Amino acid sequence: MSYLMENGIFTPLSKSIIENTSTFSCGNADLDDFFHCDCIDFSNSLFGKSYCFVDKKSTDTILCAFTVSNACIFTNLLPSSRKHKIGKQIPNTKRELIYPAVLIGRLGVNNRFQKLRIGSDLMDFIKSWFTESSNKTGCRYLVVDAYNSELPIRYYLSNGFDFMFSTETQEKEYRNIKSHDALHTRLMYFDLIRIIKK
Repeated sequence: MSYLMENGIFTPLSKSIIENTSTFSCGNADLDDFFHCDCIDFSNSLFGKSYCFVDKKSTDTILCAFTVSNACIFTNLLPSSRKHKIGKQIPNTKRELIYPAVLIGRLGVNNRFQKLRIGSDLMDFIKSWFTESSNKTGCRYLVVDAYNSELPIRYYLSNGFDFMFSTETQEKEYRNIKSHDALHTRLMYFDLIRIIKK
């Protein structure tokens, strides 16, 4: 059994958990600020829901946290080659202009526990959570707007995600970004049918 499943308790990330948490930092100031200051307002505004795993032995310790919201993939806006790649497992009769998805808006692992594969265990949990029969919404894909730096990109690639666009140039055109600078984030996706067919 994984460290996360053996030692963690899954729960919504509530105001009381945040206020009673001793230290939760995932090493990224933007993520830390969101989970400590913004996630409750984000949830109350119905933009997304945040969840966490707290340590069984010390419930004032958050092991990891993530935020999800409804999303979709607009295939008519994708380059033809990417549209075919993303929809290749979908029967022709079911191919639509819009595919249902869940956006992982934020995801962070407590710095103190980052050598225990919690990040991958958390992603496995999210994947299975949205493929269970009790899931309340139809969702074919997980989507993430990943920080465009080595560690986050490597994390998502190692967990089976792929780039929505094959190049940054394609993605800049889609997002109407005129800058020649590298993108701050990259859109990536995971096809949940891979979990169902295992």
